[in-house]
Amino acid sequence: MVSEFFSQRDGTWNSHVKLGLWADAMLIAPCTASTLGKMANGVADNMLVTTYLSMKAPVFIAPAMDLDMYQHPTTQANMDRLRSYGNLIIEPQSGFLASGLEGKGRMEEPENIVAYLDNYFEEKVLQGKRIMITAGPTYEKIDPVRFIGNYSSGKMGFALAEECARRGAEVTLIAGPVSMMCSPNIRRIDVESCEEMYQVATTHYPNMDAAILCAAVADFRPENIATEKIKREKDDLVIRLKPTHDIAAQLGKMKQPGQLLVGFALETNDEEANAQKKLQKKNLDFIVLNSLQRKGTCFQSDDNQITILSANGQTAFDKKPKTEVAKDIVDELSKRL
Repeated sequence: MVSEFFSQRDGTWNSHVKLGLWADAMLIAPCTASTLGKMANGVADNMLVTTYLSMKAPVFIAPAMDLDMYQHPTTQANMDRLRSYGNLIIEPQSGFLASGLEGKGRMEEPENIVAYLDNYFEEKVLQGKRIMITAGPTYEKIDPVRFIGNYSSGKMGFALAEECARRGAEVTLIAGPVSMMCSPNIRRIDVESCEEMYQVATTHYPNMDAAILCAAVADFRPENIATEKIKREKDDLVIRLKPTHDIAAQLGKMKQPGQLLVGFALETNDEEANAQKKLQKKNLDFIVLNSLQRKGTCFQSDDNQITILSANGQTAFDKKPKTEVAKDIVDELSKRL
Protein backbone atom coordinates (compact mmCIF):
# COMPACT_ATOMS: atom_id res chain seq x y z
CA MET A 1 0.00 0.00 0.00
CA VAL A 2 1.32 3.44 -0.93
CA SER A 3 -0.10 6.49 0.87
CA GLU A 4 2.82 8.91 1.34
CA PHE A 5 5.70 10.25 -0.75
CA PHE A 6 8.20 8.38 1.42
CA SER A 7 7.90 4.93 2.93
CA GLN A 8 7.38 5.00 6.68
CA ARG A 9 9.26 1.73 6.92
CA ASP A 10 12.64 2.68 5.46
CA GLY A 11 12.29 6.24 4.15
CA THR A 12 12.60 5.31 0.47
CA TRP A 13 10.83 7.49 -2.10
CA ASN A 14 7.58 6.21 -3.58
CA SER A 15 7.74 7.18 -7.22
CA HIS A 16 4.42 8.46 -8.54
CA VAL A 17 6.03 8.52 -11.99
CA LYS A 18 6.71 4.77 -11.92
CA LEU A 19 3.17 4.09 -10.70
CA GLY A 20 1.79 6.14 -13.59
CA LEU A 21 3.76 4.04 -16.07
CA TRP A 22 3.06 0.71 -14.34
CA ALA A 23 -0.73 0.75 -14.04
CA ASP A 24 -3.28 -0.44 -16.61
CA ALA A 25 -5.99 1.63 -14.94
CA MET A 26 -6.40 4.04 -12.05
CA LEU A 27 -9.56 3.95 -9.92
CA ILE A 28 -10.24 6.62 -7.31
CA ALA A 29 -13.07 5.36 -5.10
CA PRO A 30 -14.33 7.05 -3.08
CA CYS A 31 -13.32 10.42 -4.51
CA THR A 32 -14.10 13.37 -2.25
CA ALA A 33 -15.00 16.91 -3.31
CA SER A 34 -11.54 18.02 -2.10
CA THR A 35 -9.76 15.44 -4.26
CA LEU A 36 -11.92 16.33 -7.26
CA GLY A 37 -10.92 19.97 -6.86
CA LYS A 38 -7.23 19.17 -6.54
CA MET A 39 -7.27 16.86 -9.55
CA ALA A 40 -9.15 19.38 -11.69
CA ASN A 41 -6.72 22.18 -10.81
CA GLY A 42 -3.45 20.27 -10.57
CA VAL A 43 -2.89 20.80 -6.85
CA ALA A 44 -0.22 18.13 -6.38
CA ASP A 45 0.11 18.17 -2.60
CA ASN A 46 -0.36 14.45 -1.91
CA MET A 47 0.62 11.08 -3.32
CA LEU A 48 -2.79 10.47 -4.86
CA VAL A 49 -2.88 13.63 -6.97
CA THR A 50 0.77 13.43 -8.03
CA THR A 51 0.15 9.83 -9.18
CA TYR A 52 -2.96 10.97 -11.04
CA LEU A 53 -1.00 13.72 -12.80
CA SER A 54 1.60 11.12 -13.87
CA MET A 55 -0.94 8.48 -14.94
CA LYS A 56 -0.71 7.15 -18.52
CA ALA A 57 -3.62 4.70 -18.15
CA PRO A 58 -7.39 5.41 -18.13
CA VAL A 59 -8.59 7.07 -14.90
CA PHE A 60 -11.94 6.14 -13.34
CA ILE A 61 -13.43 8.41 -10.67
CA ALA A 62 -16.25 7.38 -8.30
CA PRO A 63 -17.31 10.52 -6.39
CA ALA A 64 -18.76 10.26 -2.88
CA MET A 65 -19.93 13.22 -0.79
CA ASP A 66 -22.98 14.85 0.73
CA LEU A 67 -25.76 15.85 -1.63
CA ASP A 68 -25.24 19.62 -1.31
CA MET A 69 -21.52 19.27 -1.95
CA TYR A 70 -22.21 17.11 -4.99
CA GLN A 71 -24.76 19.58 -6.39
CA HIS A 72 -22.57 22.64 -5.78
CA PRO A 73 -21.60 24.41 -9.04
CA THR A 74 -17.92 24.17 -8.12
CA THR A 75 -18.08 20.38 -7.80
CA GLN A 76 -20.03 20.05 -11.05
CA ALA A 77 -17.55 22.32 -12.84
CA ASN A 78 -14.62 20.26 -11.51
CA MET A 79 -16.22 17.05 -12.78
CA ASP A 80 -16.90 18.63 -16.18
CA ARG A 81 -13.26 19.69 -16.38
CA LEU A 82 -12.04 16.22 -15.45
CA ARG A 83 -14.33 14.69 -18.10
CA SER A 84 -12.89 17.08 -20.67
CA TYR A 85 -9.43 15.71 -19.82
CA GLY A 86 -10.63 12.18 -20.67
CA ASN A 87 -11.34 10.91 -17.17
CA LEU A 88 -14.33 8.59 -16.72
CA ILE A 89 -16.79 9.55 -13.99
CA ILE A 90 -18.77 6.73 -12.37
CA GLU A 91 -21.83 8.64 -11.24
CA PRO A 92 -22.85 8.37 -7.57
CA GLN A 93 -26.26 7.04 -6.62
CA SER A 94 -29.04 8.41 -4.45
CA GLY A 95 -29.34 6.99 -0.96
CA PHE A 96 -28.65 7.57 2.72
CA LEU A 97 -25.52 9.64 3.31
CA ALA A 98 -23.12 10.03 6.24
CA SER A 99 -24.84 13.30 7.22
CA GLY A 100 -28.10 11.45 7.78
CA LEU A 101 -29.64 13.12 4.74
CA GLU A 102 -30.81 11.29 1.66
CA GLY A 103 -29.94 12.26 -1.90
CA LYS A 104 -27.41 11.88 -4.72
CA GLY A 105 -23.83 11.56 -3.55
CA ARG A 106 -23.59 7.96 -2.35
CA MET A 107 -20.70 6.17 -4.06
CA GLU A 108 -21.76 3.60 -6.63
CA GLU A 109 -21.80 0.05 -5.21
CA PRO A 110 -18.39 -1.69 -5.50
CA GLU A 111 -19.75 -4.54 -7.63
CA ASN A 112 -21.17 -2.00 -10.09
CA ILE A 113 -17.85 -0.17 -10.22
CA VAL A 114 -16.11 -3.45 -11.04
CA ALA A 115 -18.74 -4.12 -13.74
CA TYR A 116 -18.09 -0.64 -15.16
CA LEU A 117 -14.38 -1.40 -15.48
CA ASP A 118 -15.08 -4.85 -16.92
CA ASN A 119 -17.32 -3.26 -19.52
CA TYR A 120 -14.68 -0.68 -20.40
CA PHE A 121 -11.99 -3.27 -21.01
CA GLU A 122 -14.28 -5.86 -22.64
CA GLU A 123 -13.29 -6.52 -26.25
CA LYS A 124 -16.00 -4.81 -28.31
CA VAL A 125 -16.49 -7.64 -30.82
CA LEU A 126 -20.10 -6.57 -31.42
CA GLN A 127 -19.31 -2.89 -31.96
CA GLY A 128 -21.70 -1.46 -34.55
CA LYS A 129 -24.12 -4.41 -34.35
CA ARG A 130 -27.77 -3.87 -33.46
CA ILE A 131 -29.32 -6.66 -31.42
CA MET A 132 -32.91 -7.02 -30.25
CA ILE A 133 -33.68 -9.18 -27.20
CA THR A 134 -37.02 -10.19 -25.73
CA ALA A 135 -37.19 -11.06 -22.04
CA GLY A 136 -39.61 -11.98 -19.26
CA PRO A 137 -43.19 -13.25 -19.41
CA THR A 138 -46.28 -11.81 -21.03
CA TYR A 139 -49.54 -11.29 -19.16
CA GLU A 140 -52.78 -11.98 -20.99
CA LYS A 141 -55.71 -10.29 -19.27
CA ILE A 142 -58.77 -12.22 -18.14
CA ASP A 143 -60.45 -9.25 -16.46
CA PRO A 144 -59.18 -6.01 -14.88
CA VAL A 145 -57.53 -7.87 -11.97
CA ARG A 146 -56.54 -11.31 -13.34
CA PHE A 147 -54.30 -12.59 -16.08
CA ILE A 148 -52.74 -15.69 -17.63
CA GLY A 149 -48.98 -15.65 -17.15
CA ASN A 150 -45.97 -17.76 -16.26
CA TYR A 151 -43.07 -17.83 -13.80
CA SER A 152 -40.43 -16.12 -15.97
CA SER A 153 -38.33 -13.59 -14.02
CA GLY A 154 -36.53 -12.12 -17.04
CA LYS A 155 -33.10 -12.94 -15.57
CA MET A 156 -31.84 -14.81 -18.63
CA GLY A 157 -32.97 -12.20 -21.13
CA PHE A 158 -31.56 -9.33 -19.07
CA ALA A 159 -28.24 -11.16 -18.70
CA LEU A 160 -28.11 -11.51 -22.49
CA ALA A 161 -28.85 -7.82 -22.97
CA GLU A 162 -26.08 -6.82 -20.56
CA GLU A 163 -23.59 -9.20 -22.19
CA CYS A 164 -24.34 -7.92 -25.70
CA ALA A 165 -24.00 -4.33 -24.51
CA ARG A 166 -20.68 -5.14 -22.80
CA ARG A 167 -19.36 -6.38 -26.12
CA GLY A 168 -20.28 -3.14 -27.84
CA ALA A 169 -23.67 -3.91 -29.40
CA GLU A 170 -26.50 -1.41 -29.61
CA VAL A 171 -29.15 -3.33 -27.67
CA THR A 172 -32.93 -2.98 -27.79
CA LEU A 173 -34.52 -4.92 -24.93
CA ILE A 174 -38.24 -5.68 -25.16
CA ALA A 175 -39.20 -6.57 -21.60
CA GLY A 176 -42.38 -8.14 -20.32
CA PRO A 177 -43.68 -7.29 -16.81
CA VAL A 178 -40.63 -7.87 -14.60
CA SER A 179 -39.05 -6.02 -11.69
CA MET A 180 -35.49 -6.12 -13.05
CA MET A 181 -33.39 -3.10 -13.99
CA CYS A 182 -30.94 -2.79 -16.87
CA SER A 183 -27.96 -0.58 -17.68
CA PRO A 184 -28.82 2.90 -18.99
CA ASN A 185 -27.01 2.25 -22.29
CA ILE A 186 -29.60 -0.41 -23.17
CA ARG A 187 -32.72 0.81 -24.95
CA ARG A 188 -35.57 -0.77 -22.99
CA ILE A 189 -39.16 -1.02 -24.20
CA ASP A 190 -41.66 -2.33 -21.63
CA VAL A 191 -44.67 -4.33 -22.77
CA GLU A 192 -47.28 -6.47 -21.06
CA SER A 193 -49.09 -8.72 -23.55
CA CYS A 194 -48.00 -10.91 -26.44
CA GLU A 195 -49.80 -8.52 -28.79
CA GLU A 196 -47.69 -5.61 -27.53
CA MET A 197 -44.46 -7.60 -27.75
CA TYR A 198 -45.37 -8.78 -31.25
CA GLN A 199 -46.00 -5.25 -32.48
CA VAL A 200 -42.74 -3.90 -31.04
CA ALA A 201 -40.64 -6.88 -32.19
CA THR A 202 -41.95 -6.90 -35.78
CA THR A 203 -41.46 -3.13 -35.99
CA HIS A 204 -37.84 -3.17 -34.82
CA TYR A 205 -36.49 -6.44 -36.25
CA PRO A 206 -36.05 -5.16 -39.85
CA ASN A 207 -33.44 -2.69 -38.54
CA MET A 208 -31.53 -5.29 -36.50
CA ASP A 209 -28.52 -7.46 -37.24
CA ALA A 210 -29.80 -10.14 -34.85
CA ALA A 211 -32.58 -10.96 -32.43
CA ILE A 212 -32.53 -13.26 -29.41
CA LEU A 213 -36.03 -14.34 -28.44
CA CYS A 214 -35.70 -15.23 -24.78
CA ALA A 215 -39.14 -14.12 -23.56
CA ALA A 216 -41.57 -16.73 -22.23
CA VAL A 217 -44.48 -15.54 -24.34
CA ALA A 218 -47.93 -16.89 -23.49
CA ASP A 219 -49.19 -19.28 -26.18
CA PHE A 220 -52.86 -18.56 -25.46
CA ARG A 221 -55.02 -15.64 -24.37
CA PRO A 222 -58.68 -15.34 -23.39
CA GLU A 223 -61.00 -15.02 -26.34
CA ASN A 224 -62.89 -12.31 -24.48
CA ILE A 225 -61.58 -9.98 -21.77
CA ALA A 226 -64.17 -9.07 -19.13
CA THR A 227 -64.49 -5.34 -18.56
CA GLU A 228 -65.39 -5.90 -14.91
CA LYS A 229 -64.07 -8.31 -12.28
CA ILE A 230 -65.55 -11.77 -12.78
CA LYS A 231 -67.53 -12.81 -9.70
CA ARG A 232 -67.60 -16.28 -8.12
CA GLU A 233 -71.21 -16.96 -9.02
CA LYS A 234 -70.76 -20.49 -10.32
CA ASP A 235 -68.26 -23.31 -9.95
CA ASP A 236 -67.97 -24.31 -13.60
CA LEU A 237 -66.75 -21.06 -15.12
CA VAL A 238 -65.30 -21.62 -18.60
CA ILE A 239 -62.73 -19.27 -20.12
CA ARG A 240 -62.31 -19.90 -23.81
CA LEU A 241 -58.77 -19.41 -25.09
CA LYS A 242 -57.29 -18.68 -28.49
CA PRO A 243 -53.66 -18.74 -29.73
CA THR A 244 -51.47 -15.67 -29.44
CA HIS A 245 -49.05 -14.51 -32.12
CA ASP A 246 -46.06 -16.76 -32.78
CA ILE A 247 -43.41 -14.04 -32.65
CA ALA A 248 -40.51 -16.33 -33.54
CA ALA A 249 -42.30 -17.76 -36.57
CA GLN A 250 -43.21 -14.30 -37.83
CA LEU A 251 -39.67 -12.97 -37.46
CA GLY A 252 -38.42 -16.14 -39.17
CA LYS A 253 -40.56 -15.21 -42.19
CA MET A 254 -39.30 -11.64 -42.09
CA LYS A 255 -35.61 -12.56 -41.75
CA GLN A 256 -33.41 -11.20 -44.52
CA PRO A 257 -29.96 -12.38 -45.69
CA GLY A 258 -27.38 -11.24 -43.17
CA GLN A 259 -29.82 -11.23 -40.26
CA LEU A 260 -29.65 -13.76 -37.43
CA LEU A 261 -32.50 -15.13 -35.36
CA VAL A 262 -32.00 -17.05 -32.10
CA GLY A 263 -34.82 -18.79 -30.29
CA PHE A 264 -35.36 -20.48 -26.94
CA ALA A 265 -37.14 -23.76 -26.27
CA LEU A 266 -38.37 -24.64 -22.79
CA GLU A 267 -39.40 -28.29 -22.81
CA THR A 268 -40.69 -30.85 -20.33
CA ASN A 269 -40.32 -33.97 -22.50
CA ASP A 270 -38.73 -35.08 -25.78
CA GLU A 271 -36.59 -31.97 -25.36
CA GLU A 272 -34.13 -32.28 -28.23
CA ALA A 273 -36.69 -33.50 -30.74
CA ASN A 274 -39.06 -30.66 -29.93
CA ALA A 275 -36.26 -28.11 -30.09
CA GLN A 276 -35.13 -29.40 -33.50
CA LYS A 277 -38.68 -28.98 -34.82
CA LYS A 278 -38.80 -25.39 -33.64
CA LEU A 279 -35.37 -24.70 -35.10
CA GLN A 280 -36.51 -25.70 -38.58
CA LYS A 281 -40.13 -24.57 -38.47
CA LYS A 282 -39.30 -21.05 -37.30
CA ASN A 283 -36.25 -20.48 -39.51
CA LEU A 284 -33.87 -19.99 -36.60
CA ASP A 285 -30.10 -19.91 -36.89
CA PHE A 286 -29.76 -21.70 -33.59
CA ILE A 287 -31.96 -22.49 -30.61
CA VAL A 288 -31.21 -22.59 -26.89
CA LEU A 289 -32.79 -25.57 -25.16
CA ASN A 290 -33.85 -25.44 -21.50
CA SER A 291 -35.44 -28.36 -19.68
CA LEU A 292 -37.70 -28.19 -16.65
CA GLN A 293 -36.38 -31.63 -15.71
CA ARG A 294 -33.10 -29.97 -14.69
CA LYS A 295 -33.76 -28.90 -11.12
CA GLY A 296 -32.55 -25.48 -10.02
CA THR A 297 -32.61 -23.99 -13.51
CA CYS A 298 -35.07 -22.09 -15.71
CA PHE A 299 -37.85 -20.04 -14.05
CA GLN A 300 -36.89 -17.81 -11.10
CA SER A 301 -33.46 -19.43 -10.74
CA ASP A 302 -30.12 -17.63 -10.91
CA ASP A 303 -28.67 -20.67 -12.72
CA ASN A 304 -29.35 -22.36 -16.01
CA GLN A 305 -28.17 -25.36 -17.99
CA ILE A 306 -28.55 -25.22 -21.74
CA THR A 307 -27.91 -27.04 -24.97
CA ILE A 308 -27.39 -25.02 -28.15
CA LEU A 309 -28.74 -26.71 -31.29
CA SER A 310 -28.19 -25.65 -34.88
CA ALA A 311 -28.11 -27.24 -38.33
CA ASN A 312 -24.45 -28.10 -37.68
CA GLY A 313 -25.04 -30.07 -34.49
CA GLN A 314 -25.43 -29.36 -30.83
CA THR A 315 -23.35 -28.36 -27.81
CA ALA A 316 -24.30 -29.11 -24.21
CA PHE A 317 -23.11 -26.89 -21.37
CA ASP A 318 -22.77 -27.41 -17.63
CA LYS A 319 -25.06 -25.76 -15.12
CA LYS A 320 -23.82 -22.27 -14.30
CA PRO A 321 -25.09 -18.77 -13.37
CA LYS A 322 -27.24 -17.14 -16.02
CA THR A 323 -24.69 -14.37 -16.40
CA GLU A 324 -22.17 -17.03 -17.50
CA VAL A 325 -24.75 -18.80 -19.67
CA ALA A 326 -25.29 -15.49 -21.44
CA LYS A 327 -21.59 -15.43 -22.35
CA ASP A 328 -21.87 -18.90 -23.94
CA ILE A 329 -24.88 -17.83 -26.01
CA VAL A 330 -23.33 -14.52 -27.09
CA ASP A 331 -20.09 -16.34 -27.99
CA GLU A 332 -22.11 -18.48 -30.40
CA LEU A 333 -23.90 -15.40 -31.76
CA SER A 334 -20.62 -13.52 -32.24
CA LYS A 335 -19.19 -16.34 -34.38
CA ARG A 336 -22.05 -15.87 -36.84
CA LEU A 337 -22.24 -12.06 -37.05
